[in-house]
Amino acid sequence: MTVLEPRDAVVVEGTAGDSVLGRAYRALSVGIVSVVLLIAFEATAVGTAMPVAARELDGVGLYAFAFSGYFTTSLFGMVLAGRWSDRRGPVGALTTGIGAFAAGLVVAGTAGVMWVFVLGRAVQGLGGGLVIVALYVVVGRAYPERLRPAIMAAFAASWVVPSVVGPLAAGAVTEHLGWRWVFLGIPALVVFPLAIALPQIRRRAAGPVDGCADASGDRRRIRLALAISLGAGFLQYAAQDLRPLSLLPALAGTALLVPAVRGLLPRGTYRAARGLPSVVLLRGVAAGSFIAAESFVPLMLVTQRGLSPTLAGFSLAAGGVTWAVGSWVQSRARVQPYRERLMVVGMVLVAAAIAAAPSVLVDSVPAWTVAVAWAFGCFGMGLVIASTSVLLLKLSAPEEAGANSAALQISDGLSNVVLLSAGGAAFAALGGGAVAHTATATSTATEAAASGAGHHPAAFAAVFLPMAVVALVGAWVATRVTAAGHATR
Repeated sequence: MTVLEPRDAVVVEGTAGDSVLGRAYRALSVGIVSVVLLIAFEATAVGTAMPVAARELDGVGLYAFAFSGYFTTSLFGMVLAGRWSDRRGPVGALTTGIGAFAAGLVVAGTAGVMWVFVLGRAVQGLGGGLVIVALYVVVGRAYPERLRPAIMAAFAASWVVPSVVGPLAAGAVTEHLGWRWVFLGIPALVVFPLAIALPQIRRRAAGPVDGCADASGDRRRIRLALAISLGAGFLQYAAQDLRPLSLLPALAGTALLVPAVRGLLPRGTYRAARGLPSVVLLRGVAAGSFIAAESFVPLMLVTQRGLSPTLAGFSLAAGGVTWAVGSWVQSRARVQPYRERLMVVGMVLVAAAIAAAPSVLVDSVPAWTVAVAWAFGCFGMGLVIASTSVLLLKLSAPEEAGANSAALQISDGLSNVVLLSAGGAAFAALGGGAVAHTATATSTATEAAASGAGHHPAAFAAVFLPMAVVALVGAWVATRVTAAGHATR
């Protein structure tokens, strides 16, 4: 099977000099896409090494905090990077973010106890939040509008190889060299792409934008960033324990999140106002529903159908390719007038994939049905996610690109927490905890499935079906991403 070559994945129709790999943009494109590639590899590899790290550090009880710590600090980094990039340009936020990301990897990789490991993940999350928003600002400033769909497609394509190779490579490194090298091997690799990209970033995207506000409002945004980070942390903590006392952190998290989100997202986001608010909302609806459902796919295949963890993981592998293909499709010049329709189609595919996944709870349905459905769902995500990034930059004034990019990423990340928490609570309430316990207590997943232990199909249905409904709501939101009177054909 022929896989997209890098040039095919990023060139917009036109002359070679009119592309992101043309002479004018080649160094910048190669540099920033390489940074995304390394971040993608770390993101896909770390899940393989994390259980081994937690066991060796005698910190299984803090396992979930290694993930939630990353997320909560990344939210703060996103808000900080947005304001920093608008006022001073993206260079400082990008270099600081990469430095923090690398430092966090080193702290985690050298940790002797679990709480230091969690601290390293938190530092890494702060850096990741700074980097992702700064990269969006670089794209908005350095590339003309006609090339932005292509560079977004390149970002998506850079996840394909890591999504397939990352877990396998991390498993081999963990087995033969130790889990620490999964973390310690990446920081040195970031230096080369950064050295390529920085001169171009300084030349094309450095400095503040005329008309950008001064320091007024900075303190308020910092307070809101802290509130959204703490609120997300409280919600994640509450979702891990369904005892009545968990209502207290859940209420505290909600009380912090609601005003913070209202202050950081564009006005009208909650009611899907046309234009930018709907773009930001759609990003959250799409990412949250899909990721929340995807998180339960391997567990469902292992515990309900008796697949090995490796085979269950491979059921999602094709999705990395089809996601990149979807991003590539949206970058074609001939489809630009139909972007809104393309996004509606993408969300319908996402909803159909999520709804089709629990069909394998019926024994007569082949297990590979999930792999096929998820490939189509990932294609839809490729259409939607890249398009929201393109539309956000198109609808943002230059002096607001950083703040709006931060809002897009906040919507993405926060929806993951809220919907994962809701899905996890429903899963646990219907017996899902017994499923996970059985999977770890039995000698093999096949034995568990054969014995009938841990069969709780309703618990999985309670996750997938509501997320499919959320994705269908996203299809409606996608009809509102363009301002009234400017809808695509």
